[in-house]
Amino acid sequence: MDATFFISLALAVGAYLLGSVSSAIVVCRLMGLPDPRTQGSNNPGATNVLRIGGAKAKPAAAVTLGGDTLKGVLPMLAAHAMGAAPLTLGLVGLAAFVGHLFPVFFGFRGGKGVATALGVQIGLYWPIGAVTAAVWLFVAKVLRISSLSALVSMALAPVVVWLFWPEPTLVGMQLVVTGLLFLRHRSNIRKLLRGEEGQIGATAEEGPRAEGVE
Repeated sequence: MDATFFISLALAVGAYLLGSVSSAIVVCRLMGLPDPRTQGSNNPGATNVLRIGGAKAKPAAAVTLGGDTLKGVLPMLAAHAMGAAPLTLGLVGLAAFVGHLFPVFFGFRGGKGVATALGVQIGLYWPIGAVTAAVWLFVAKVLRISSLSALVSMALAPVVVWLFWPEPTLVGMQLVVTGLLFLRHRSNIRKLLRGEEGQIGATAEEGPRAEGVE
């Protein structure tokens, strides 16, 4: 085995470990907020931190969102700096995303991965992330349903990757990420079909009904 294999392996393992650092849990502990796994939607993500954070909700959610996004951006930038091939870039991006979903440091109980998936796209090639974010913002502005915004933007993400970087391994990586993200949003999809999904800005008192993107 040559050095390239070990570099690729190290990048992927590092991406998974960084992805496993749950921004929501760390932020809530540092800011004296409830454990997001036991409050609101019970998911450790920015939306739930905003829901349960009280007076500290906005700054706590902003830091959480930034942390979750960076978990995707930084491993991809490191891979680019090492001159990684598309296959390695795809593996690194997938590892960071899976780390967020199944964090080794927090009992493999993670969030839903939207911010980290966006971070991977930004780190891969920033126009991909910009277009995906624009779709999210447009749907959120029009329909005000966080989960639907995430699902629509990530459903279109493989097409966006193909348009900007038509490399099969990268498109395949995004297809896997999108598939896993949809699986993590099963409860949201059921609520959307029943017309019960909460809108952006719902409070903790509304409980799981207001569950959004984590």
